Amino acid sequence: MALTKIANDLLDLGSDTGALGLPKGTEAQRPSNPVEGTLRHNSEIDKTKLETYNGTEWRKINAFVAAYEINYLVVAGGGSAHFGGGGAGGLLSSTVITNELLTITVGAGGGDPSTNRSIAHPGSNSSIIGNVSVSITSIGGGSGGDDYTQWSKFGGPGGSGGGGGLQSNTYGAVCAGGPGTTGQGNAGGSGVYNGTPLYGGGGGGAGAAGSNQNAGNGLVKTIISTTLASAQLVGEVSAGSVFYAGGGGGVTRSNPAGVRGIGGGGAGGAEFATGGNGNTNTGGGGGGFVGQGGSGVVILRMPTANYSGTTTGSPVVATDGTDTILIYKSSGTYTA
Repeated sequence: MALTKIANDLLDLGSDTGALGLPKGTEAQRPSNPVEGTLRHNSEIDKTKLETYNGTEWRKINAFVAAYEINYLVVAGGGSAHFGGGGAGGLLSSTVITNELLTITVGAGGGDPSTNRSIAHPGSNSSIIGNVSVSITSIGGGSGGDDYTQWSKFGGPGGSGGGGGLQSNTYGAVCAGGPGTTGQGNAGGSGVYNGTPLYGGGGGGAGAAGSNQNAGNGLVKTIISTTLASAQLVGEVSAGSVFYAGGGGGVTRSNPAGVRGIGGGGAGGAEFATGGNGNTNTGGGGGGFVGQGGSGVVILRMPTANYSGTTTGSPVVATDGTDTILIYKSSGTYTA
């Protein structure tokens, strides 16, 4: 095919009412030695079909997408328990209007404290971070306090605070629970040593603070139905509602069952007995003694008419009426 080069590299088609024909073909038919600025029609890509070479790689030229509303729930991983119960992961729920690439991070629950009780085991943060303006981060749950021989007798800070531990053999000693994060969760309860009773504090929950022994409950959120929550093992369905981010119960001596928080928290146990783990995909705190925190979850909900279908990380995709729902149990992306 003959090529005609315009002498001043400028082609003026301003008076033409037709169309400019571009080279077209599949990815395999791309030019072997493209130069920066090369423009072509790629028959294998969707939407505009246009792509350009930026000097390093071929990049798709996307059609303009207007910003639209996305409802979100971001729950961080819950903290682990020692003597005090683990705090629930922070919980944020609202709406954002955007059309950008969203990077989703799902926080893990705090690890097994029995492997190393000399350090804290908080939950990890969950987040939605856009490549332009969106920045949403929920803070991991606080680690429960231990006795005086271990990492700290005080509960750790977090989305919700861990329950206080014990100062063994110091009658009447009170060990404070950790603070929560404003707008995300509540403080853990205090631990106390009075011989018998002996309590590790309950971890804080997204809906309520912990107390001596008992954990705070999580919050009810309606971003997905109870049916979908049950099917996907996301959140905790109780009394016809879906709860997230409940704290973990503390260790007790007089009563071997520190009450867990509704929303995925682990039940507390007797002194020196294994506690309950926080439930996965809930942000629930672990129950004392040495219960692990539950992992977090990120959920997006948007009108199906706006849903791009462009994701990574294998989220669960579901529909509810005129909306599409994405449930991220592990990290990934969504291109709005």
